Amino acid sequence: MIRPRRLATSTRHRLICAPVFTHASNTLGDPVKSAPSTDTISPLRQDIRLLGRTLGEVIRECEGRPIYDVIEKLRRAAVKFRREGLDRDGRMLERQIRKLAAGEANSVARAFSYFLHLSNIAEDRDQTRRQRTQWQTEGQATPGSLLHAVEQLTASGLSGRRIRQHLAQACIVPVLTAHPTEVQRKSTLDLHQGIAQQLRQLDIPHAPLEAAHTQERLTGLIASLWQTRMLRQSKLTVLDEIDNALSYYTSTFFSTLPQLHLDMAALLRKPAKTPFDVDNTPLPPFAHMGSWIGGDRDGNPNVNASTLEEALLRQCAHVLRYYLTEVHELGAELSLSQSLTQPSPELAELARTSQDPSSHRQDEPYRRACIHIYARLAATTVALIGRRLARRNTYEAPAYTTAAEFAADLRIVATSLDRHHGSLINRLRLAHLCQAVEIFGFHLATVDLRQSSDVHERVLDELMKQAEVRLDGRLVQYARLSEADRIRVLRQELREPRPLVSPWVEYSAETTKELAILRMAAACRQRFGAAAIRQSIVSHTETLSDLLEVLILQQETGLIAPTVGDSTPQEGLMVVPLFETIPDLELGPEIMDAWLSLPEVSARVRHAQHGIQEVMLGYSDSNKDGGYLTSHWSLYQAERRLVEVFRKHRTRLRLFHGRGGSVGRGGGPSYDSIIAQPPGTVNNQIRLTEQGEIIQGRYKNAEVGRSHLELFVAATLEASLAGTPDAQHEDQHATAFGEAMAWMSQTARDAYRDLVYGTEGFTEYFFTSTPIREIAGLNIGSRPSSRKALERIEDLRAIPWSFSWAQCRLPLPGWYGVGTALSRYLEDGGPDHALDRATRLLRLQTMARDWPFFRTLLSNMEQVLAKTDLAIGRAYAELVPDKTLRKQVFSRIEAEYHTTVRMFEDITRHGLLAHDAPLQAALAERFAYIDPLNHLQVELLRRMRAGTASAHRPNEQESRDQRAIHMTINGIAAGLRNSG
Repeated sequence: MIRPRRLATSTRHRLICAPVFTHASNTLGDPVKSAPSTDTISPLRQDIRLLGRTLGEVIRECEGRPIYDVIEKLRRAAVKFRREGLDRDGRMLERQIRKLAAGEANSVARAFSYFLHLSNIAEDRDQTRRQRTQWQTEGQATPGSLLHAVEQLTASGLSGRRIRQHLAQACIVPVLTAHPTEVQRKSTLDLHQGIAQQLRQLDIPHAPLEAAHTQERLTGLIASLWQTRMLRQSKLTVLDEIDNALSYYTSTFFSTLPQLHLDMAALLRKPAKTPFDVDNTPLPPFAHMGSWIGGDRDGNPNVNASTLEEALLRQCAHVLRYYLTEVHELGAELSLSQSLTQPSPELAELARTSQDPSSHRQDEPYRRACIHIYARLAATTVALIGRRLARRNTYEAPAYTTAAEFAADLRIVATSLDRHHGSLINRLRLAHLCQAVEIFGFHLATVDLRQSSDVHERVLDELMKQAEVRLDGRLVQYARLSEADRIRVLRQELREPRPLVSPWVEYSAETTKELAILRMAAACRQRFGAAAIRQSIVSHTETLSDLLEVLILQQETGLIAPTVGDSTPQEGLMVVPLFETIPDLELGPEIMDAWLSLPEVSARVRHAQHGIQEVMLGYSDSNKDGGYLTSHWSLYQAERRLVEVFRKHRTRLRLFHGRGGSVGRGGGPSYDSIIAQPPGTVNNQIRLTEQGEIIQGRYKNAEVGRSHLELFVAATLEASLAGTPDAQHEDQHATAFGEAMAWMSQTARDAYRDLVYGTEGFTEYFFTSTPIREIAGLNIGSRPSSRKALERIEDLRAIPWSFSWAQCRLPLPGWYGVGTALSRYLEDGGPDHALDRATRLLRLQTMARDWPFFRTLLSNMEQVLAKTDLAIGRAYAELVPDKTLRKQVFSRIEAEYHTTVRMFEDITRHGLLAHDAPLQAALAERFAYIDPLNHLQVELLRRMRAGTASAHRPNEQESRDQRAIHMTINGIAAGLRNSG
């Protein structure tokens, strides 16, 4: 048994001075020697040392002293190398790693990976701590908070009433996806939560025995973490992904989203005259949740009609369980007696409806009303999901047919309380529940459908062939038609009341599957409400016909009715184009202009979509297609042109940003990214994807989740309504700098594509110098890593592409080509060749200072450059057997990196992260623990590819090495945090 220790100041001092596995590369001094007193050590460093020491004790206890000593020796070498930067220390680290036996490699990978896990927990805790300290010391609203946003809007002349009106039309939606970049198991993440909870207890004064118990629980949880299998043994299924996502509602969204609305309502109210002068009316929900899990079938053969139904069944069950628990607790709390407070007539009638047999509650109308609401909820679970979820005995009652009926009963209770001196009692639980019902309904989150346009094309081709559809008297072969003829025949079918699909025809498996999932969508909307499924996203939208095809398929599956005569469209899913590649982004505004010009579409947008049309923009594929600079410039240009198109058609634009975690895939600080959007592109309407490790990072618990959601909402409101000076000058910046940016974008694209698609042997370099094949075996998602079973860059998905480069510390999707573009502009001038070099440099510096787009572009790139390590990248390059190819490709990457850093420093007039010392220090500390994992990964990859498994048990050895490689991938991803 691990002996408990006191968590007093003396304990912290002992932790700091101890020469054990305690601290990431300690830039304050040698962690092995005595450190200064606790007065000079930050709370974050104290927490990291506490967690590191505890992990060291667990390793020594569980694995024995020899393994512990091996790990500690490597740790010291890595810290020394990072601190002093001497080549001999780096070579010593590599030699020590090469000497590791197979069993030792496994333990080393786990040790360094888990230390990075624990460091993440400490850093998240410290971020929250610093936010609270900032509020207490500065006593003012911080940028990114609701209070700051409301103050900004008020200063710009908007009243609370006007802000409420804007919020009533707002649509702010994080959309959870199952994109495979989260390498941690749910069991591991659950233990992280437990460790974080014990860490929070450190800030609370405890008696000695309580402190010892806290330390004992912390040690026990870390011991559990060490003895829990790090890797999944089997591939995640779609159902696993659904359940994983649902866990975030319990830990975060059920508490934070309703409270966010309540807090916003409080900020917009006039000052109360008395403590009981409280308005508990729920705000119309301005923030909702979305999901792709169970409905995103683009490239995922495992998503079908059954997974869509199961996703919504599980979502419905999850939210109904929450409501049942809350209503039961509400009934226990509302012990108000009729002899002491008068209920409203509506509440009295609701109480009389109750069949509660207890005589003890005859004068407690609120409890009786809650018992009846609970009974109706219990019946609703049976009606909607086919099984009973209520854990309390109840009686037969009519089920709620809609969430609005449930909300109406809750409002009866709330109104009665408000009218009879109970407004603050309402605030204890009921107001939160009423707001939750407005947000989550019975569906919890809106599930999007997504499919590739080429699938829709094949389905329509088969349907028209079987139905013998004619155009101009000739039988239609849809796949062979010109775009103009496709549009004609599709519009013809939209007016055709005759079904295109016949129950007597046996269609191909693909067509049958597509029709089935759309029919299931129609059934689920009937069952769970229209909010359950609202969008059908078309991946790889390249033409107008790609969108019209989806309307036809909806018409054939009961989602919409044929537009015959003057009928007004009222139902159906919004067809959402996804423009992903650079050419698609360039054509996107033209396609949307044609789409909105069609009378049948215009009527649908106006009546069925309330005047709103959504467009999704893909950051990942555009980056993989054209590189970082070109991707972001193409996105920026597309957004500005879309604003013009939508203004012309008097339609509200809602942009859906398909962002990933890494900067190359659109990642970066959400607040800055939203604020930097071109004017008119936010307009209180925004959706963005949250995926993989980003979901865990942003929504792991209510505290962290609240902070991120608040940033999201505040940025959306400020970008939409505040009218910042930067936004007011955006058109001027785009006009002044646009020509130069377009030239630099093309130059960057040429440089990027010349390396990735124009260099002979680059594909071989990529597949041999990165752990891409091993990543595919990680079991981190239900979707294949490639669209086709071929080793071609073109067929590889953008996520494993970015993830692989991040693993080998050469995240070139986040910077390659930028240096070439900037330096050539500076030296040659492009469209500004008439200016001298000094003037061109001044223009670039002005762009970085005054233009939000360019400033954010450089800021995000700066973080990626800071995480790049050429020495480690060179070690991965050594895995390439062809020495000529290795030298050719790596030398180009190396040269471009140096050029990019030099140009960044010339333009910003500071070094990497020079203006962000805390991040600089945090990365330096992390790298000392990531470095050994990188070197170990390289060594294990070398052994695997050389076939050096032991002769007598080769399969076992290979399996052990594979597990160790997967553990290093896990640890590196944890250390870099946003690598997917």
